[in-house]
Amino acid sequence: MRAVKANITRPLPAGARVVCADNSGAKVIEIISVLKQQGVRRRMPKAGIGDIVVASVKKGNPETRKQKVNAVIIRQKKEYRRPDGLRVKFEDNACVLTDEKGEPKGSEIRGPVAKEAAERFDKIASVARIIV
Repeated sequence: MRAVKANITRPLPAGARVVCADNSGAKVIEIISVLKQQGVRRRMPKAGIGDIVVASVKKGNPETRKQKVNAVIIRQKKEYRRPDGLRVKFEDNACVLTDEKGEPKGSEIRGPVAKEAAERFDKIASVARIIV
């Protein structure tokens, strides 16, 4: 896991529902907290592209529902700026379920993956079809 080069805005607070873009069995998850985030007292934790979140599965297979899982955010609707000046935004907020090390649980990812998330997690980059 490497550092993210771009200064990414974090638009997904705790409680946000995010689409799961892999074939692990989960469809929709709800963010509980963000790992390795240094916060301010009484401020809600927020997540952006490349962040590892702890989440609860809200929709999906009966085996995966109501489970507490780790996930990595791979797309966000909120526009962010890359160091070369390019502004990037996606049409939905999406994530991939992972284990503690950041290795994906599913074997395929639907839709594009942000370059920042792919650079940070090599295993997600190898599974992704499109990297934007």
